[in-house]
Amino acid sequence: MKFERASGVLLHPTSLPGHYGIGDLGPEAYRWIDFLDKTGCALWQVLPLGPTGYGDSPYQCFSAFAGNPYIISLEKILEEGWLQHEDLSDVPMFPEDRVDFGALIPWKLAVLDKAYDRFSQIAAPVVQAELQHFRLTNAAWLDDFALFMAIKETHNGAPWPTWESKLRDRYPEALKKAHRQLKESIQRQIFRQFLFFSQWNKLRAYSHSRGIRIIGDIPIFVAHDSADVWSHPDLFFLNKHGQPTVVAGVPPDYFSPTGQLWGNPLYNWKVHKASNYAWWTERIRAVLGMVDIIRMDHFRGFSGYWQVPGKAKTAEKGRWVKAPGKHFFRTIGEALGELPIIAEDLGVITPDVEELRDSNTFPGMKIIQFGFGSGPKDPFLPHNHIHGCVVYTGTHDNDTARGWYERVGEEERDFYRQYLARDGRDVAWDMIRAAWSSVAVFALAPLQDLLDLGNEARMNYPGNPSGNWSWRMPADTLTEPLEKRFKLMNFLYGREKPQRKTDL
Repeated sequence: MKFERASGVLLHPTSLPGHYGIGDLGPEAYRWIDFLDKTGCALWQVLPLGPTGYGDSPYQCFSAFAGNPYIISLEKILEEGWLQHEDLSDVPMFPEDRVDFGALIPWKLAVLDKAYDRFSQIAAPVVQAELQHFRLTNAAWLDDFALFMAIKETHNGAPWPTWESKLRDRYPEALKKAHRQLKESIQRQIFRQFLFFSQWNKLRAYSHSRGIRIIGDIPIFVAHDSADVWSHPDLFFLNKHGQPTVVAGVPPDYFSPTGQLWGNPLYNWKVHKASNYAWWTERIRAVLGMVDIIRMDHFRGFSGYWQVPGKAKTAEKGRWVKAPGKHFFRTIGEALGELPIIAEDLGVITPDVEELRDSNTFPGMKIIQFGFGSGPKDPFLPHNHIHGCVVYTGTHDNDTARGWYERVGEEERDFYRQYLARDGRDVAWDMIRAAWSSVAVFALAPLQDLLDLGNEARMNYPGNPSGNWSWRMPADTLTEPLEKRFKLMNFLYGREKPQRKTDL
């Protein structure tokens, strides 16, 4: 797909400020879009929007199709009348600078249950009909997801392979019995999804009205403990007890001598291919119903992936297995049309991965802070960029720009200073300027870099099992001086989005 020169900011909704412990889809999200609009940005990038599970990671969700109930706006529900102010009288003393998921989750779900109870009692028939329409149009994934979550609640959150065998293996009579016994819990799950998608769709429409497109994220693999794997076990390599026989990971390298053991179940691509990749087609269709452009995480896995035995403790003993990249994207494209995809092609990329990316004209990624360690030929340095790429100062998985400068050795810092002709006092904005001046079609930076924050504001440390995904922006962040400085950067480097008619 042909993209036009533009810029944007990476900020997950959970990082927005607000009164109820986590960023959400309420007033601060609209204020955020207004800020992007005023600065001339045309892009807002978010992380996966699904219901988070293990470690609160948006890359380990209970569903590849569902939305995250934790970011539903309570203010918006108050406006609808399905909550009253006394329902929020017991708000815990949440920290303002981070998300305390342990305290947030039980409190917020209890509040959403209060909203469901009042909705059931007072919602107008036309709104009740909207809920039923939502359920019917999303039944292909929603019915299984709602049942999965309802059963999971009765098992105190235990992973589905530990459930009694008839539920684990989806015996029809066991599922019918669960539907009868858990009817109320299932309805509550559906209501949460109805709220999420109603709020998200309105926010996305507002974003479009301001000329801003949303870049979303598809993790290549899904969580083992998910409705997707439970309801489609034939699409994955599982044993008769539902446990993966092989799992995903990354082989050993300079940074990780034992590799990275991700543990996600691997796709049985033969079965997917026999259905013309029907599950994947619907997954991508669903994501494109939520966002405008997709960042395809771990793109190289569509060409070949590292397969590790299911019982392995590290990723050392694995092997490379070929994936159906060309046929996969050709089939998906025939079903959905031109695919607006950015290929996350970081790490060790082989010629077959480059050929898969380029044959589909998917732009790859360049990270500015990676460019200062190996001299002038480093592909991440701006003078080596091509138009068909997307440049970032950093991502959610990296140091902040300031954090990078404070962490690396003096030789790397010195090369940075010489290359950019800067003294290191304004590292983040030096990198923003370098990225924005690149020939790359899109330039993006995490909000942390616009604020020149250190690694205390970092979103994720890959490999750390806990403590990630919790950063939140201060409430007074979006100042007029920041807006003007960023707007000037967009103007100087030709990345300012076209004015809307209402601006003229």
